[in-house]
Amino acid sequence: MTVTYIEAIGQAIIGEMERDPSVLLIGEDVGHYAGAFKLSKGFLERFGPQRIIDTPIAESAIVGHAIGMAYMGLKPIVEMQFIDFIACAYNMVTNFAAKSRYRQGLPCPMVIRGPAGGGVRGGPFHSQNVEANFLNIPGIKIVAPSSAADAKGLMLSAIRDPDPVLFLEHKYLYRRVKEVVPDNEAVPLGKARICREGSDFTIVTYGAMVFEALDAAEAIAEQTGAQGEVIDLRCLAPLDMETVYTSVRKTNRCMLVHEACLTGGPSGELAARLSEEFFDWLDAPILRVAALDSPVPYSPPLEDYFLPKSVDIIHQAKRLIAY
Repeated sequence: MTVTYIEAIGQAIIGEMERDPSVLLIGEDVGHYAGAFKLSKGFLERFGPQRIIDTPIAESAIVGHAIGMAYMGLKPIVEMQFIDFIACAYNMVTNFAAKSRYRQGLPCPMVIRGPAGGGVRGGPFHSQNVEANFLNIPGIKIVAPSSAADAKGLMLSAIRDPDPVLFLEHKYLYRRVKEVVPDNEAVPLGKARICREGSDFTIVTYGAMVFEALDAAEAIAEQTGAQGEVIDLRCLAPLDMETVYTSVRKTNRCMLVHEACLTGGPSGELAARLSEEFFDWLDAPILRVAALDSPVPYSPPLEDYFLPKSVDIIHQAKRLIAY
């Protein structure tokens, strides 16, 4: 059956809640209202108020409560109504959940999930990409799927993981991406996916930018004949650098693309690792495409200008293959 990206996530949560009675969903309006994007529609009737828990508007308390649940043997899935609001729970996520094993030797099985990213005219408080805020924090895994199949498979792995997982769902993809997904096939965390084979340059990306990168690679192939390889990282922590290195060993050129702002974004870490470990294989500078260093604009024309697009990737790809 063909399902959307958001339906695939819901299927994964339902499947795990039915399989494992310790799994529960907690967050603002996840019960009667079914969440801001209706992901949990019917969940309350299906699982009851002990496992579908509505909370006050208090993100720090929600995450703190979930950490306590995890210590008591439960597996909470925390919904952030918009991922931007995780800023209110930053202390709980970074100083307690992420450090649980280091400080106490205790697992902290929990998933913190929520809609991220722009393109839907949500403005500066409902459109952020927060991954860079957590990449510097050891102890937390970061997932950012682009396809419905990966959204489901990675959510299964995230729920089953014994440590905290930040699960970033790009809201622009929620109902735009549709595909047939496997019934109960978990996708391992930390393993990238090659979306398009190529021999002339590599594009490394994740989330909604996968589709911009694929469009750009097709356009470049038509215009120049150069074939770009597109890698979907799927996870930012842990990073699958081996897949990236294997591709760059073949193409000798690399471009890094993400929707997060350029300064301090994930491309900086990727570029550093490539420069340190793989410099001899590069025949051209590592080029980056990312959002502008600005809050996400609400105005549609400004947001379109702010966000990276396939045309930006095409421009950089032409520079890359010209070296």
